[in-house]
Amino acid sequence: MLVDHETLQKIAHLSRLNIRPEEEIELLNSLNGVLTWMEQLNEVDTTGVEPLMHISPDLNVLREDIVANHLPREQALANAPQHEGPFFQVPKVLE
Repeated sequence: MLVDHETLQKIAHLSRLNIRPEEEIELLNSLNGVLTWMEQLNEVDTTGVEPLMHISPDLNVLREDIVANHLPREQALANAPQHEGPFFQVPKVLE
């Protein structure tokens, strides 16, 4: 499968990309190179190979969620540049 100018424009439109005319040739070559490489993968014999869902066989390797006071509030606020009562003060982000 080769990507032509029209297909590239459709992909760009769907992706909401503005492609400059001087970029088209390079993008077409890159896309066609990737698709050619992907077509080579179809030639690989995968008989008897089960589909892979995850690279790692480990599932849900998480620590136990235990509620604890690791850092007392006073100690945390002592390191804060600004605080008011038991709360951190941060600069306003939204107007």
